[in-house]
Amino acid sequence: MRSFKVGSAFGIPIKLDVTFLLILPVFAYLIGTQVDVWIGTLNGAPFFANLDAEALTAGDTQWYLGAAAAIGLFAAVVLHELGHSVVAIRYGFPIDSITLWILGGIAALSDQPEEWSQEFWIAIAGPVVSIAVGVLSYGVLLALPASLDAVRFVFGYLALMNFALAAFNLLPGFPMDGGRVLRALLARTRPFARATQIAAEVGKLFAVVLGILGILGFNLILIAIAFFIYIGASSEAQRTVMNAAFQDVSVADIMTPEVHTVGATDSVATLMERMLDERHTGYPVMRQGSVVGMVTLDDARDVNAVERDAVRVEDVMSDDVYSISQSSNAMDALDAMQEHGVGRLVVLDDRDEMVGLVSRTDLMTAFDIIQSTGVSENPDLRASGRQSAR
Repeated sequence: MRSFKVGSAFGIPIKLDVTFLLILPVFAYLIGTQVDVWIGTLNGAPFFANLDAEALTAGDTQWYLGAAAAIGLFAAVVLHELGHSVVAIRYGFPIDSITLWILGGIAALSDQPEEWSQEFWIAIAGPVVSIAVGVLSYGVLLALPASLDAVRFVFGYLALMNFALAAFNLLPGFPMDGGRVLRALLARTRPFARATQIAAEVGKLFAVVLGILGILGFNLILIAIAFFIYIGASSEAQRTVMNAAFQDVSVADIMTPEVHTVGATDSVATLMERMLDERHTGYPVMRQGSVVGMVTLDDARDVNAVERDAVRVEDVMSDDVYSISQSSNAMDALDAMQEHGVGRLVVLDDRDEMVGLVSRTDLMTAFDIIQSTGVSENPDLRASGRQSAR
């Protein structure tokens, strides 16, 4: 997501995604068009003093109310995410950022807690904060005089929406808060990976039901939330399974130690001949004994066939060389590849000298072996790296 920082709280950067800038005016418009509906709801609720519907819908007042309520709603979402974040920090899990986007807010934890009690309290903290904000908003509504009907409307709206936000988030739609609470409770008596798989299946079922309701009601927001839940449940389940599989696997276990390299001044024609002979699709590029780049089959394909004898590898290679320590965990290598958008990393020893190469293929092959054998400390993992094609 493309985002920019707008502030911070408790040392946590708060960002706005570009999609938030699109959805905020939409929410303001929708709330503005339904001010009379919300007034009826608030007036019908227990202990709510009557709001003057005629005054609150006169002229442009409803649009101002819609804008104020929308901003207040997303401020409540930030508080919700701060609830998760503060508890996560208390348990020793730093928060990279809180980002507001089209479907709400995301608190980016630096790591995933695997102790069920930590997961439970981190997950439940957000809804608890939303309930507290709802109670506070309700109290402000009751305390304000009737002469401030516009302000009372905003706080009444925020009271109802925060209660709704807490209730909705507690539904078992993993990876929503309720789904994470479910996983935490399941993990009390099961391995964390198995608890994640069960919670993810429940979450996907919930997403399907939500999606059907959205289609039947022509509700695009429900459909989008259903899609987000389904994809999120699938990806987090897969990641948790991979984390468990690679728990005791280092980069050195799965890397290819016999690294084939090419010279920076080699021609692209020579490079493609080697790719054909050696069945590799990517090479570190060397100049005077140092790695200066990476070149792939896609780089070479971009050169016209008639020009490949004249064009050098250094002309088409990528200058960005991403590396990882051989002692790093295999999941760290996968994360680095995803972060940098590359398919392979140079592996370095303690002296920062190249001792191997690790690719996505190495990781997937090792994962398949572990899944098949159920053993992460498998001597075949090294062989799998050497046999995999680049």
